[in-house]
This record gives sequence, C-alpha cells and structure tokens, in this order.
Amino acid sequence: MIDKFKAKFVEESLDNVNDLEEALFLLEKDMNNHEIIERIFRAMHSLKGGGAMFGFNDLSDFTHHLETVFDLVRNDKLNIDQNLISLTFSATDHIKHLLETGNLTDPSEIEELKAFVSKIQGYSHTSSSQVPVKEKEESIEEDESVTYLISFKPQKEILKNGTNPLYLLDDLNALGEAATIAFISEIPSLSEFDPVSNYCHWQILLNTNDPLNEIKDVFIFVEDECTIEIQKITNGNIISHPHVVKLIDEAKSTEKPLSLDHFSTVTVNKKKEDSQLESKKKVQLKEHKISSIRVSSNKIDELVNLVSELVTIQAQLNLFAENDGNPLILGLAEQIQKLSRQLRDNAFEISLIPLQNELMRFQRLVRDLSKEMSKEIDFIIEGGEIELDKNIIEHLTDPLLHILRNSIDHGIESAEDRIKMGKSPKGTIIFKAYYSGANVIIKVTDDGHGIDPEKIRHKAIKKGLIDKKLDLSKKEIFDLLFLSGFSTREEVSDLSGRGVGMDVVKKKIGEIRGEVSIDSEINKGTTISLVLPLTLSIIDGLLVKVANNQYVIPISSIDKIYAMDSVKIGKTFDQVLTIEDTQYSFIKMREIFEEEQGEDGSGQLILVKYEDKKIGLLVDQVIGEYQTVVKPLGRFLKRQESISGASIMGDGSIALVIDTNRLIHVNAIKKYRTKK
Repeated sequence: MIDKFKAKFVEESLDNVNDLEEALFLLEKDMNNHEIIERIFRAMHSLKGGGAMFGFNDLSDFTHHLETVFDLVRNDKLNIDQNLISLTFSATDHIKHLLETGNLTDPSEIEELKAFVSKIQGYSHTSSSQVPVKEKEESIEEDESVTYLISFKPQKEILKNGTNPLYLLDDLNALGEAATIAFISEIPSLSEFDPVSNYCHWQILLNTNDPLNEIKDVFIFVEDECTIEIQKITNGNIISHPHVVKLIDEAKSTEKPLSLDHFSTVTVNKKKEDSQLESKKKVQLKEHKISSIRVSSNKIDELVNLVSELVTIQAQLNLFAENDGNPLILGLAEQIQKLSRQLRDNAFEISLIPLQNELMRFQRLVRDLSKEMSKEIDFIIEGGEIELDKNIIEHLTDPLLHILRNSIDHGIESAEDRIKMGKSPKGTIIFKAYYSGANVIIKVTDDGHGIDPEKIRHKAIKKGLIDKKLDLSKKEIFDLLFLSGFSTREEVSDLSGRGVGMDVVKKKIGEIRGEVSIDSEINKGTTISLVLPLTLSIIDGLLVKVANNQYVIPISSIDKIYAMDSVKIGKTFDQVLTIEDTQYSFIKMREIFEEEQGEDGSGQLILVKYEDKKIGLLVDQVIGEYQTVVKPLGRFLKRQESISGASIMGDGSIALVIDTNRLIHVNAIKKYRTKK
C-alpha cells in the first residue's frame, strides 16, 4: 500500500515541479510579484514535506535549502535576480532526477548534489548581505509579537487522508505561546462513532514573533480539507490578560466560538482604532469540493479500447438488424448506435490533455539554448489550453523540440546581425495552436532571416533530386527540405546541420496522421505548420469501394461528393477536370492500388481538402458513413505510404483507412519524378 502512495506522491510532485517551472518563467518577467514568489515557495514546501513523509530524504533535504532561499525572498530579505532564477531552474532538474530515481546511490551523483546544495547555501549567504536594511520603523514593527485568533475546522474525512489535526496544533504551539479551545459537541454516541472520522474543531489564540506566512505554512498540506480563518487581534501578548483568560474559560465551558468583538476592550501598545483596522485582515480558505480526480493513463487507454470494441460490435449489430428487418431490433440497434457515439465522444474527451502540460519543456529549451548561444529570444505561447489526444502529444514532443532547435540555431540571428538589419536585438518565436474543424493546427513562427528558396533549389539540383528544367512553386521547393538527408547547412553544429531532422519530423508527424509544411520569407522569418487529428483511435469515416476492396476516407477531410460519368472522365487532360466552372486535379484510386481499370471508367469523385487546395479522389462506389475504429497495421504493412490503419467491418471483413494528405503528397512526388 505504501508503494502505491509513494507512486502517487511522485506523480503529484512532478506536477508540482512543472508548476514551479511555470512560475519561474513568470517571475523572470515580473521579479517583484509576491503572488508568484508565494506560489514558488508553496511548491517547494510541498515537495519538502511530502519527500520526508514518503522516504525521499535526499529530495526533502535538497528542497529545504532551496526553500530557505525563497523564504528570505518572500519576507523581503533577499532580492530576486537572474542568477537566482537560473540557479532555481537548475535545481528543478535535480529535483526531477531525485523523484525519478528515488534516493541517490551513485557516489558521483551524491557529490554533485552536495556541491549544488553548497551553491544554494552560498547564494543565500552572499546575497542576503547585499540587501538594503529596512527602515527603522518597519524593523521595530516586525520584531513586535502579534496575537492572532485562528479558527481551524477540518472536514470529517481528514483522518482518512492520513492527516492528524493534533500534529497541526502542536506545530502552532511551536510558533509561540498558544491557548487552544476544543469544540467537541458534535462527537456522536459510541454506537454511532466512526473511529476514522473527525468530529472536532478548534480555536487557537496564538502569540508569535513569526510572520503570518509561518502560520499559513502549518496548514499548507490541508488547506483543501478544512476551513481556516486567521485574524489579527492586536500587537503584543494578551493571552495572560485577565479578561482574555476569562473569555477562554467561558468558551471552553459553553462551546461558543470567540470572535474579534470579544477582545474589543483589550488594547496593548496600540490604539483601539488601529487594532480594529488590522483585525479585518484575514485569510479565508473555502470548503474544498472535489472538481477533478487523477486517473492512471493506463485506465484511460483501457477505457478507449473498450469503447473501440463496443463500436465494432455495434457495427455487427447494425448489419444483423438490417438483414433481419425486425423493426424492434432496428430501433434497438439505432439507440445503441447513439449511445455508443456519445460514450465514444465522452471517452475521448477524457483522453484529451492540454498542450500546456508539455509546453514547459519547450519554454525551458528556448531559454537554455538562447542563453547558450548568446541570443535574446522571447518565446510567446498562444492556445496552450488547446487539447489533444495524449497519444498524439506523446508523439509530438520530439518533432516540436527539433523545430524549435532549428528556429534558435538556423532562424534567429545574433543581436549584432539583427541590429544591422534594422530589427530588434531580441528575437521572437511564437507557438500558436488553434482548432480547425476536426483538426488542430500548430504553427511555430520565428522572425529570423528566413529560408532562401533559390538556395534550396540549387542544392536539390546539385544533389540530383530534381531536374534543373523543372519549374517548382515556392511551396514545392520548401517541401524538398523534408527529403531524407537534405540540408542547406554547410557546417555542422551541436544542434543541427547534419542532414537529418526535417525528414524525421515529417515521418513522425505522418505516423500520427498529421501533415507538416514550411513557409518562409527572406529576412522576415519562417513558419512551420502542423495539421493534426484530434484523436487516433475512432473516426467518422466514409466507406467507399475500389474494385473489390473497401476503404475508409476520414469525413473530416471531405468537402463534396460528385457522381461522374465516363464521358467526363474520358475527356480529361493530365487528370484535371472541370466541375461547376472550377478545375480540380484528381487521382484514380484504381491506379493507386494497382487495380485494373473498369470497362466504362465511371465512378464517384470525392473532393478532399489538401492544404489550401481541393483534390479529387475517383472511387468506384460510395457506400455510406461509417463509424471507424482504426487499428494499427502489422509490421509488414507499416511502410505503406497512403494507408494509416485498418478497420474491422460488421461482417468481419477488413477496410483500409486512407490517409488523404499522405496519399496526395506521395502521388505528387511520383509525378515530379515521372516528369524528370
């Protein structure tokens, strides 16, 4: 059982580290923001406390030193600067390592950790001495003790979560002199008593020299499991005052809670008006309501798989109902189809996660590499809340990291070069994500020197990839960058220039049924666009027939469907035909799948969207809409360029799922090679 809790702690702590990194990026832009500083401190405090609880002693000790530094910061005894932020970023890397490995065992790693801790300690000692001394009046007020009235009402279930409220009372007593009032009237009779339920709440009068933050930190792990109110009564210690002693005794005997009004006649070293004004400053933590739960990704995968199987069985039921013809069975099949569709949509909504969860590592990459290459770069994120299937995001990380490296290394110029070109010395990379129909579009744009299409063209001719007589559009030239081994970079750097990269990006994006394209203008910048499906497992498809085989075309890519006759097909030139006064290129699917041409050449034309154009796919027959469970292809068919998966039909037959983007792209390349 303890291993289960430790695994949960690690998972939650990694979320804390991500939150810590996100807060550091915000702090770097606004170094005087106390809310962000408090957020960072609380994340460190949680890591430290949880680490000690579950045996991650190295983590707890390490984070303690970092927490000490930020405790100085939040109490205005240490100023934030770039060195401290960089040090904290490095510390988060160590914390991740400690969480992933448990306790350190490698002596070299222990020495490295000790050296880093010394660095943190050294920073706090040297930096704190440089902070200007506060004004005399402020110092006197800080040193004067304060008496607080604390109301602490835990939820009934707090014991079940492993928290003992009495330990929290002990922690409060350790901060100074305290008087505690227990309210026990809600304790039931023995027959109704539940030993793992809490029936008590408390009020505490606390006199302390410590700042208010220290009191809040006592409740940092339980603030969602209780109602807490902290109110300042007055400066100085009034706990031994006869009137206060009498109030405490009366509250204990009558179980009537104390309020600030009870202390209105007690003044110590302060005017009554000032005391009442200060007493209005309080922290109110709302009663916790569970709005979300943490679920293992394996359980989500299992749920999606079960829904996929349900969709397949539902297709079999539909086929049986149609063949049987019984109206009752047909009605039931229709209802089950509606329910399975709703269940499918709900299951996939659960499997979607925001891009923001992965963007932190991209922010870190831009920050670290820009400093390493002595380039100032602003990384702007738009649409981080956009959600994608977690399986897509897992395959998306490496391609995006490579694209960003290219932008930093190839794209953004040095500050000196940018100034010469009349640009701001600081470069900009914009990461933008947005929905477009059933797809998500991601654009990574830099304002660097751009890509010269003529340079690419000459390089392609030199490598023998294209004929020099071939007239290519700007987009077709940029597409050459995705060919294996193609690079315009003469020298090799640690980041890029080895002739590998964009072809791998294309391949990996293709594996998740996505498309990638490049657009660029010299001296203005480059944009790399990714078009991604929302999910991989189940799609709404159009079932079509080519010769004797069935195929599925994703409905999200279809624009229109036309019935064509043999006359129109026969009179086309270079596979271009005119429909409603508009010319469209089209692809004969019988040729793609190497089937014999039909006797009359007729069929149905499906217009599909491809980038900013529409291309026709000529099929023999459109059967109808089909809810498709996409199964991966076996290893023998994995290299298929135009097929993204397969689906099991209601009658047990197989229909291959066509990736229209890849099919059109591959067909275009074949045409270029034929012309050459």
